[in-house]
Amino acid sequence: MENKIKTLTVMFFFLFAFFTFAQEKENIENRYVKNEYRIKMRDGVKLYTAVFSPKDTTEDHPLIIWRTPYSCAPYGKDKFSRYVKIYKHFTDENYIIVLQDVRGRFMSEGKFVDMRPFIPDKKDSTDVDEASDAYDTVEWLVNNIPHNNGRVGVWGISYPGFYAAMAAMSGHPAIKAVSPQAPISDWFIGDDMHHNGAFSLMMAFNFFKVFGIKRDSLTTKWPKPVRYPSPDAYTFFLNMGPVKNANKLYLKNRIEFWNQAMENGTYNEFWQAKSTLQHFHNVKPAVMTVGGWFDGEDLFGALHTYAEIEMKNPGTFNILVMGPWPHGAWGRGNVSSFGDMEFGQNTSEFYRKNVELPFFNYFLKGKGELNLPEALIFETGNNKWHKFDKWPPDNTTEQKFYFGSNSNLSATLPLHDSLKYDEFVSDPMHPVPYTSAILDSRRFYNRTYVVEDQRFASTRTDVLTYQTDTLDNNFTIAGPVNVELFVSTSGTDADWVVKVIDVFPGYEKDKTINNKTVEMGNYEMLVRADIMRGKFRNSYEKPEPFTPGKVTKVSFTLPDVMHTFKKGHRIMVQVQSSWFPVFDRNPQTFTDIYNASEKDFHKAVHRVYHTGKYPSAIIFNVFNEEE
Repeated sequence: MENKIKTLTVMFFFLFAFFTFAQEKENIENRYVKNEYRIKMRDGVKLYTAVFSPKDTTEDHPLIIWRTPYSCAPYGKDKFSRYVKIYKHFTDENYIIVLQDVRGRFMSEGKFVDMRPFIPDKKDSTDVDEASDAYDTVEWLVNNIPHNNGRVGVWGISYPGFYAAMAAMSGHPAIKAVSPQAPISDWFIGDDMHHNGAFSLMMAFNFFKVFGIKRDSLTTKWPKPVRYPSPDAYTFFLNMGPVKNANKLYLKNRIEFWNQAMENGTYNEFWQAKSTLQHFHNVKPAVMTVGGWFDGEDLFGALHTYAEIEMKNPGTFNILVMGPWPHGAWGRGNVSSFGDMEFGQNTSEFYRKNVELPFFNYFLKGKGELNLPEALIFETGNNKWHKFDKWPPDNTTEQKFYFGSNSNLSATLPLHDSLKYDEFVSDPMHPVPYTSAILDSRRFYNRTYVVEDQRFASTRTDVLTYQTDTLDNNFTIAGPVNVELFVSTSGTDADWVVKVIDVFPGYEKDKTINNKTVEMGNYEMLVRADIMRGKFRNSYEKPEPFTPGKVTKVSFTLPDVMHTFKKGHRIMVQVQSSWFPVFDRNPQTFTDIYNASEKDFHKAVHRVYHTGKYPSAIIFNVFNEEE
């Protein structure tokens, strides 16, 4: 009887979901009409563009554009994209929805270029970039799509966020509001492909093995991905050997961008030209940049896109929204939890209803009041939204915590002058895993690793751990986290991974989340972490070797965070030299890692110093909430 009830319950759920979806689909397709166009750019290249217009013509409607390299499928006049069905808040308001395949992708003509560089001073019609394509698209749309009100918004998440940022620089007067969301900004320093020069091996391989395959002609379909036997990711990428073997064994030199990356191992003109951050001058539309604290891909892009626009355009409406989200999750579904963390509310629905829609309605429809702050920021740990006049907020004070003997982390500067250090052996053949999860190598990456319990790493001998005493009061940090390490190595290169961790008390009660019981006593929640490829410690353009045995300062910045370590918790910092395979292995020999051979990989002894002369430390901006 019990099994029968369960079966009926499941059947009811699926029937309910099916009819709900069917009803919504029928609702959209009854209220909207789709037309397909090939819009000519200034150099003659035509871009496939799908326009979904409301059948209600009693008033004119704003246009909102999503430009994508990921396909506008399904193609065909009677086939509606999932984007139109998912983003119901826009169709409920009768927006004209525009989807476009960017130049060189799927049904658009031309050659595709990854993160096509912006051309500030265009000389003639042959000088094209994503900003000019956005301009030409908007110009055609406002002059040819019936019942538009002449106001245009552009938005997108991840790669489409990059295209939205480019549209903000296009200069078209009809573009009134732009929202780059998790936008790619720099593929060497902080987004996707590299962090501080360290290569995002697992993500880049799994992305470009499909995305990087050239099409032979216009197409409506994705290419077939590179096929290979697939054990767990850690084993697969370790067995692959040096990065150059990816081409030898699997990619076979067919992926143009992978080859380009392998030929450009420093922050040279190739990477610099692709960075958007240098170009955000004369941005006229209102801008709302959105990001997620738990974004394992483009957290850097969101924070730095906002900051650069703010600095370069003091008179432009420019705001930032940061929520407790993994990559792109604010745009869909219900995000009331992530990994083992719960937020006590549907944060994504709150954002779409109370932030995104009011922003576009105000600037594109002249509807409602705009009550959005300069920075709308979610405080993790305390599950609380904040409204700030600027980001990072003013009311913070700098607090250093120094590494010490006996794994101690303290606000007190070490007084002893003797050479005190902790050391470990870093073995490239046994790198520290980035996650405890066992995943198939074809998976992009484990998205929840950014909040994962770090006890699996604490037990390793090649991970150094420092932690405070139990906190007597709540301790809230807001803004970037700076790292100052004094280190030495027996090799000539080394990666340095620093992780900030919230350690729960042993008496913390277990909880059930997503039908799984989580043991929270002594849980070590990852709060923020990043990696620095040591040879780039002084310059991304001009790498330098370490002198074996010489104490060397390595400083870098972890991305911004707003988190509360609660009373009774501890703050932990872990230091390690590999984070595999989410990042590639450093051979610990000063060399061109992308073309290194097996013989270049060596064990090395790394030391982290903690003395008055060499005070390794982590630096927080402590938030002082006003009463």
